[in-house]
Amino acid sequence: MVVFDGHEYLTEEEKRLKEDRNREKYWKKWGPYVSERQWATVREDYSPDGDAWSHFPHAHARSRAFRWGEDGIAGVCDTHGYQNIGFTFWNEEDDFLKERLFGLSNPQGNHGESVKEAHFHVDNTPHSYMKFLYKYPQKKFPYEDLIEENGRRSREEKEYQIIDTGVFDEDRYWDIYIETAKETDDAEELLFRVTAWNRGPDPAPLHIIPHVWFRNTWSWGREPADKKPSIEINEEAGAKSQHHYLGNRYFNCSPSPGVGSSGDDVLPKMMFTENDTNFDSLYGQKNAQPYVKDAFHRYIVDGEKDAINPSQKGTKCAAWFNFNEDGGVNPGECAVVRFRFSQKDQTYVDEELFDEIIERRREEADDFYYRLSPLPISDDMRNIQRQAFSGMMWTKQHYLFIWDQWANGDPAMPPPPDSRKNVRNSQWKHMHCDDILSMPDSWEYPFFAAWDSAFHCIPLAMMDPDFAKKQLDLFTREWYCHPNGQLPAYEWNFGDVNPPVHAWATFRTFKIERKMYGRQDIDFLERVFQKLLLNFTWWVNRKDADGKNVFEGGFLGLDNIGLFNRSEPLPTGGVLEQADSTGWMAFYCLSMLNIALELAKHRRTYEDIASKFFEHFIFISDAMTFRMGSKDEQSLWNEDDGFYYDAISWGGPWMKQLPVRSLVGLIPLYATATLEPELMNKLPSFKKRVEWFVKNRNDMAERNMASIAKRGKGDRILLSIVSKDRLEKILKRMLDEDEFFSEHGIRSLSKYHKEHPFSMDVNGQVFEVGYVPGDSLSGLFGGNSNWRGPIWLCVNFLLVESLQRFFLFYGHEFQVECPTGSGDYMHLGKVAEEIQHRLQHLFVRKDDGRRSINAGDDRLDFDEHWKDNLWFHEFFDGDSGRGLGSTHQCGWTGLIARLIHDTGFNCRLPQTPRTPSVAMSHYFDDILHRSLNNGTPKKGMRHIRRSSTARSIGARSDFDDSVNDEEDVRSTTASIFPSDDPERVREKEEADSHMHRYVSDQLNNYMENGNSKGYVAGDDLETKASE
Repeated sequence: MVVFDGHEYLTEEEKRLKEDRNREKYWKKWGPYVSERQWATVREDYSPDGDAWSHFPHAHARSRAFRWGEDGIAGVCDTHGYQNIGFTFWNEEDDFLKERLFGLSNPQGNHGESVKEAHFHVDNTPHSYMKFLYKYPQKKFPYEDLIEENGRRSREEKEYQIIDTGVFDEDRYWDIYIETAKETDDAEELLFRVTAWNRGPDPAPLHIIPHVWFRNTWSWGREPADKKPSIEINEEAGAKSQHHYLGNRYFNCSPSPGVGSSGDDVLPKMMFTENDTNFDSLYGQKNAQPYVKDAFHRYIVDGEKDAINPSQKGTKCAAWFNFNEDGGVNPGECAVVRFRFSQKDQTYVDEELFDEIIERRREEADDFYYRLSPLPISDDMRNIQRQAFSGMMWTKQHYLFIWDQWANGDPAMPPPPDSRKNVRNSQWKHMHCDDILSMPDSWEYPFFAAWDSAFHCIPLAMMDPDFAKKQLDLFTREWYCHPNGQLPAYEWNFGDVNPPVHAWATFRTFKIERKMYGRQDIDFLERVFQKLLLNFTWWVNRKDADGKNVFEGGFLGLDNIGLFNRSEPLPTGGVLEQADSTGWMAFYCLSMLNIALELAKHRRTYEDIASKFFEHFIFISDAMTFRMGSKDEQSLWNEDDGFYYDAISWGGPWMKQLPVRSLVGLIPLYATATLEPELMNKLPSFKKRVEWFVKNRNDMAERNMASIAKRGKGDRILLSIVSKDRLEKILKRMLDEDEFFSEHGIRSLSKYHKEHPFSMDVNGQVFEVGYVPGDSLSGLFGGNSNWRGPIWLCVNFLLVESLQRFFLFYGHEFQVECPTGSGDYMHLGKVAEEIQHRLQHLFVRKDDGRRSINAGDDRLDFDEHWKDNLWFHEFFDGDSGRGLGSTHQCGWTGLIARLIHDTGFNCRLPQTPRTPSVAMSHYFDDILHRSLNNGTPKKGMRHIRRSSTARSIGARSDFDDSVNDEEDVRSTTASIFPSDDPERVREKEEADSHMHRYVSDQLNNYMENGNSKGYVAGDDLETKASE
């Protein structure tokens, strides 16, 4: 439960999460775990050369059985991916059914792989209610056009997207809303409703074909024949499935209201086949049996009447609803399909009760998400946050990978080529994954990435701390973590090196759960910490080969940021000593120190390990700047430029800095922490060791921590790689709008390099780094990401936290010019808040109604059926804020939900001048409207919000509650269910009063102190004595 004013109250969704946590009911057994792309993944690649994109292309997916998973549109499955429910459509124009989302492979795209569809993750709780929007063209889908035009374009040109093709012109498309809901008290009962709105000017036909099928587990020779699952007809509009693990389940469809003049209902035709490869179609080989995976395509589109099994059984089933009477669905009207997926054999579907259950789940979702962020924010920002949260839920997928079976092949299949074992991941023989994981992107990256996952856990912890903790724990378990201690990076190369952010995410998740839900999971913290000790040791042994405390690390997730490919040997010879790698390790040290101090409050033996990380941090920090203390030595710090750089080292004094002003030089800011005096006093052994070190290594201590004698704000001690003098110099560049500081956050590369690219000639080959604010101009690391100018939320998020930690020590007195050259000075808490606001400006509407992420597209900004649906891009143009890269990167871009939670209530409108008078007007000229009697606002009601004479986001309502063409009658009633339990209503009213008191206290505190203080979540960042 979210705790307000010391009062605990469980929303209906939180009650379900509690039941799942206590193993009373398995509410997470069924969820949105079906991938949006299984084809062309490394798992499905059995080629001799590791060319996954060519080995299993999109064209094969409808006819070829997958080995390691399934994919589909708005798919739902169990936690092992055995049985799947997905949705297929046909517009009578396409050459095959729309069974899965289309996108380009990496070689096909001018900026790498990318999905070429218009779909949105509208809503999702974990997981009693889910809502997905798919915009399906009524014209023929432009498959060939997308491939050919993107193939024609160079890397200097923008990607050619589906909205550029003209296929949505004249609004000739369908808005297809797919909703899934569970019964109130039964986690096994699933209800599905498809509502397809004709947005076009003419009647149009539509075929809605929900599928139920089993993942193929029987063709590989690893499962006894008697365990093969089955689906067979059960009454006219239903089917019964049997599975040795899942038991019996029933797929029961309701007749749909007709769309023609006859008034007849639309009854589904039940179709059955096997989820087996069509060898005849793909390879010209005879099929073992006639009913294969692509049967429904051939039956519906091609008219092959013998394609489906006449005995009405198989392992794949579909219900074909045909809405084409009198030309189809009229303009502005909709087709509706309802069905149950149940353990109960109930052939009759009560549509009224069915719809009421879905509406109740939607109301409960409103309540659940509202209580996560009850402070007054505009409807537009609340909608942004809600969709970010929902996207985090939709990008959870079942991930199956067993190295031994993958590398050596299956008994019933021809053995893979011998060369395949050595293409990739040959050292990861222990890998055995069969889990629900949070993926970076639901289509483009349908595989885990270790450092992405760490950032995912921050917004996940706000919604579902148990799932966030499970993710962090999994990567340290013996079936993921290498025996040598390395965490797996991603399936293209498990051995690649990602930044060590796991400890930070572990501690932040622990703190978020404690603050929001009042639960303190020390066992989780200790369990992960102990295994991270192995990973820390791996870093020290493998990435600091000379024991100098200056680290290498490779690309470290920053792809093309450097002059050279940092994952390969340098063409210059020597070793690349990395400012970011060393900064990351110092950050890792401090994260482990924080965890050790937290554990020491409960188990005093951890004081010793805390002392170890304290001293290790000091050595790393000192090495980064002062190295061995020799005369005329060089380090990674450049005093003239006031910045940290990577350097090539050839041993001894031979070293050359690479003066590229990039994120590499900002990452050392992450390595900062404050030690609270109360905590020090409660841990005498640790305090004694710190005092000994300060006394006996005074020169080193003074260089790398604020002296014991010179306490900061709140009598704190500061640990930091960056001294106060160097902090000022770095921030002068970081906050310069002609360098790093854009209108939408901190750039990954200084704009200085636009006019001053840095280059080096190595044996006649010229290597160059210049400012590129948009898509990458090279194919390095796939060419679908760019760290030479764009804005990335993940690294901005850590910069914000670092500035907040500095503020906890330096307080109000230490101020810097922000932006540089503006004449405006502010303390670091306020600087952190300003960056948070600029990041939010990527998404929120400006005065002209546009969102920066949409790059001036009129349809996305102004069309009533598009403007409130958002894509969460992987990164953003460093100049314009245009969304770039993958479009459903709700992983780390989902961090926007946390930023809105923290500072959305005082976020100024984009482009509002930052003068003192405007700031005062914005923060104080607001009239707060709230009611203690209305309860939690429902959809259709305005939440606690503000009106203002200032130019404030909260001064207007941007979200149209009837966006789905549904009149919301709840705006005039407290609930559509008048029979609510009176005791439950009383509990909710009491909880609402506490919540409103909390909101009032927070806002009053901000009015009294906020304009000078800024938002600083100090209790989220550090270990405190009293917690």
